[in-house]
Amino acid sequence: MSYDEVYQRSLSDPEGFWAEAAQAIHWDKPWDKVLDDSRPPFYRWFAGGMLNTCYNAVDRHVEAGRGDQIAIIHDSPVTQSQRKISYAELQDLVGRFAGVLTSLGVTKGDRVIVYMPMVPEAAIAMLACARIGAIHSVVFGGFSSRELATRIDDAKPKVMVAGSCGIEPSRVVHYKPLLDQAIDMAKHKPDHCVILRRPQEPGTMVEGRDVDWETAIASAQPQPCVSVAATDPLYILYTSGTTGIPKGVVRDNGGHAVAMTWSMKHLYAMQPGEVFWAASDVGWVVGHSYIVYAPLLYGCTTIIYEGKPVGTPDAGAFWRVISEHGVSVMFTAPTALRAIKRVDSKAEFLKQYDMSRYRALFLAGERCDPDTLTWAQDILQRPVIDHWWQTETGWGIAANLMGVEPLPVKAGSPTKAVPGYDVRILDDDGHVQDPGKIGRIMIKLPMPPGCLPTLWQNDDRFVDSYLSAEPGYYLTGDAGMKDEEGYLFIMSRIDDIINVAGHRLSTGGMEEVLASHPDVAECAVIGAADQLKGEVPVGLVVLKSGVDRPEEVIDRELVALVREKIGPVADFKKVVVVERLPKTRSGKILRGTMKRIADGQDFNMPATIDDPAILDEIEAKLQTIGYGHHA
Repeated sequence: MSYDEVYQRSLSDPEGFWAEAAQAIHWDKPWDKVLDDSRPPFYRWFAGGMLNTCYNAVDRHVEAGRGDQIAIIHDSPVTQSQRKISYAELQDLVGRFAGVLTSLGVTKGDRVIVYMPMVPEAAIAMLACARIGAIHSVVFGGFSSRELATRIDDAKPKVMVAGSCGIEPSRVVHYKPLLDQAIDMAKHKPDHCVILRRPQEPGTMVEGRDVDWETAIASAQPQPCVSVAATDPLYILYTSGTTGIPKGVVRDNGGHAVAMTWSMKHLYAMQPGEVFWAASDVGWVVGHSYIVYAPLLYGCTTIIYEGKPVGTPDAGAFWRVISEHGVSVMFTAPTALRAIKRVDSKAEFLKQYDMSRYRALFLAGERCDPDTLTWAQDILQRPVIDHWWQTETGWGIAANLMGVEPLPVKAGSPTKAVPGYDVRILDDDGHVQDPGKIGRIMIKLPMPPGCLPTLWQNDDRFVDSYLSAEPGYYLTGDAGMKDEEGYLFIMSRIDDIINVAGHRLSTGGMEEVLASHPDVAECAVIGAADQLKGEVPVGLVVLKSGVDRPEEVIDRELVALVREKIGPVADFKKVVVVERLPKTRSGKILRGTMKRIADGQDFNMPATIDDPAILDEIEAKLQTIGYGHHA
C-alpha cells in the first residue's frame, strides 16, 4: 500500500486500522472496544483489553525460541566497558528485580521513581515495574535535588531506584547526595531506595532505608508478569510546565505497546533481530520509547550508550558504535550531528569504520536545519530522515515512513503526518490555513494510540494546557505550515513567531539562513523587545572549529544573507558570535531564556540547563549590541 492509502485508512477507519495493528502484540484478554469515545476529550484505546508490557517486550521472545538473541548492548566509553545481555538473561534479571520491588512492598499501581545513569539497570528497573503493574517515573540522572523533590511530591513513589553516580567525560556526577537532599526537601518520603553502587563513587547508604541493588537481586525471588488493563498507566514522564510545576505526562499500557510496535516496522523499517540505536538518554521520552520499549517490543537489539558524540574519545564515537555493533538504524538529535560537524566537518573519522550494515539516520528533538541534513546525507550516503514528535505524543507525529513508502525528502520538512495523526494548520480564529501560510499546528482529536491520555492526577491541567486553545483539537505548541503537497514545515514554537512592525516572522526561518553560512556550526534567533517595532530579531551564532576570520566580517555576511533570503522585512541587523549556546541536557536550545536576558527581564535558572555559566557569556555578548540587564 502507498503512504496515501495507509494514511487515509487510518483516518477513515481508525478502529479497524488500530485493531489490525494490535494483532502484533500478545493480549491476555482482547479489548471490548478499540476506541472508547464515551467521555470526550478523554479518549481511551483498547478499553477492556488486558496485557503486560514486560511480557510483550521480554518473555514472549524467549518463549518463541529467541532467548539467545542479544536484547541489550551496553557500550560505555566513559568506563571503557561493554556488556551484552540476551533476552533470556534479561528475563531473569527483570524477573528478579521485580522480586526486589515486591519484597519492598511495591504492588500494582504503586509508583517507583528511577534516577539512573545510562546503564542496563535503568531499563531493567523500568521493565520490572511494568512486569508487576507498578508505574515508573524516570527522572534524568543528575537532575537537581529541587527538581527531583517536586517529582517525588507529585508521583508519591513507594520506592526510589537510583545509581550512586553518573560518569561524564571529565567528572563523576554524585547522584546519591542529590537523591538524599531531594528526599529531605520532599514532603512525601519513599519507604526505600534501591541503590546501584558504582565503583567510581559507591555513595553512602542510609541505614534502614537504602538497599544495595546487587545484594538484593542476588537473593530475590523472580516474579511473574501481572496482567493490567490496556488503559492502566505504564509510566509518568515529567515535562517542564510554564508555571514551574512539571507536568506528569501519562502513558498507558495498551495503546503504547501497539504504537511502539507499529512504528518500528512502518516508520523505521526495522526487522526483528536487527540492531536499533537511539542515541538519547533513558530520562527523556526518546529513551523511554526507542531505547527501552519499542526495540524490545519488536524483538530488536537495543543499545544503551554511556558516552557523547564527541570527546569519548573523539568525533568518530557514533560511527564506531554503528560499525562495531552492526547498527541498522540510528536515531539522534540534530544537536549531536552539529557537534560532530563542528569538530570534524570533513568526516575524516567516518572513513575508519565499516558502515555496510547501516541503512538510515533519523533525527528529532528540535528542528533540523537543511545545512546539517545535507551534510549528514553527503557524508553518510544514506537516507537522513528528520521526524517530528513530542514528549506528550511518545512517537512520531510527522515522518517519512521508511517501512511504508519512502517519499522524496524536502530539506526543512519532517515530510507528512504519520497515520493516525490528523494534523491541521489553524489561524487564530480556528480556520484551516491555506498552503504556505504559517499558523498553529494542531492535531484533531482523538489522537492515535500511544499519545498521552491525560496528566498524572490532573485532568483539568491536561485540558487547560493542551485542549482548550481550540475545541476538538490538541495544541502542539508549534507553529508551521503545509505546502501544496501536504508536506509539513515546523517553523518554531508558537512563542517564537515574532512580530516585527506588524509582520509575523519565524525565527526558525532565519536560523535556517544563518546555518547555511559555511562558517556557522550552530545558531539561534530570538525576538528582542523593541520600542519602535515591537520586536526585532537577534542572532547568536557558534562558529565551526578552526574559523579564524574576523567576527565583524562574518557578522556583516550573515546580516546580508538574511536580507537576501528573507528580505528587508525581517529587519535583521544584530548578530553576535558566542562560544556555545545554552541548552537543556536533551539538546534543546534555551531560546526563551536568552530572550528574557535580551529584554532585561529576570528569569529562573532552567532546571535542565547543561551548563549555567554559559548564560553569563550570553548576557555579556548581548550587552555589546545594546541588549541585556545592564545595557
